[in-house]
Amino acid sequence: MKGKCMKRLILIMFGLGALIGLTVYLNRPEPPPVSQAEPLAEPGSSQTIQNRQAAQPQAGRPAPPSQVVAETRAPRPASLPSAPSAPPRPEAPIAFNHTLDVLVSAQASHEQRQAAWQQLREAGKLDQAIGELEQRAANDPRMAEYPAALGQAYLQKCGTIKDVREQGILAIQADKVFDTALSLDPWNWEARFTKAVAMSYWPSSMNKGQEVMAHFQALVQQQEAQAPQPQFAETYLLLGDQYNKAGHSEEARKVWDRGAAWFPQHEGLKNKLASAQ
Repeated sequence: MKGKCMKRLILIMFGLGALIGLTVYLNRPEPPPVSQAEPLAEPGSSQTIQNRQAAQPQAGRPAPPSQVVAETRAPRPASLPSAPSAPPRPEAPIAFNHTLDVLVSAQASHEQRQAAWQQLREAGKLDQAIGELEQRAANDPRMAEYPAALGQAYLQKCGTIKDVREQGILAIQADKVFDTALSLDPWNWEARFTKAVAMSYWPSSMNKGQEVMAHFQALVQQQEAQAPQPQFAETYLLLGDQYNKAGHSEEARKVWDRGAAWFPQHEGLKNKLASAQ
């Protein structure tokens, strides 16, 4: 009985930590993009993901104001019925399969994936997405993108429920499938980053600080071997926070300074460096 109670307590603590980490990650201020992201296309569109990234949306012009028509003094015929009001336009249904394809596409940008998660949350389709991703992962267990997206789906679901025990179960499932994704593809940035963010909020008594730092350090090495992307700045920010939490303030400053060299306009890194002086 004592062992069961301890296991339940660990589940609760882990669930709360992962939920807080996910909330911070989803609500953190995004750096301004170089070009505005274009909304996801519906299925059947001839525009590819690459073309959407290159396309620039045109700003819509405001409609001209309607002109005021003067009323005539002649009375309206009583026999003419008033025009019926137009029925409200139904909202376009979410392109569910296309949205899932974006989440597992190697060509989709980080911003496009975040937009896809937002679509699923707002449409109430997270449970459906979890079921579909679980099925895809079972059908093709060699593809790392499926467990990587599935882990994020579990954490997204975590943020929509209040049952602490269920949050803990989902958080543990997420951590396991992130490990599966990384065993298939150690370079999967989304899986490693999201796992590290969630783990950074585990209770300090679980001694996960070194493992979290190791994940962020691996991400830094991976990022600096490729073209910089806006979301990469968060890795330096969070790795410095981990050094600072461990009492290594000088190492934290070096990491933030290293990140600022790559992302000089990132407000978070500039603020960290200003406060470290």
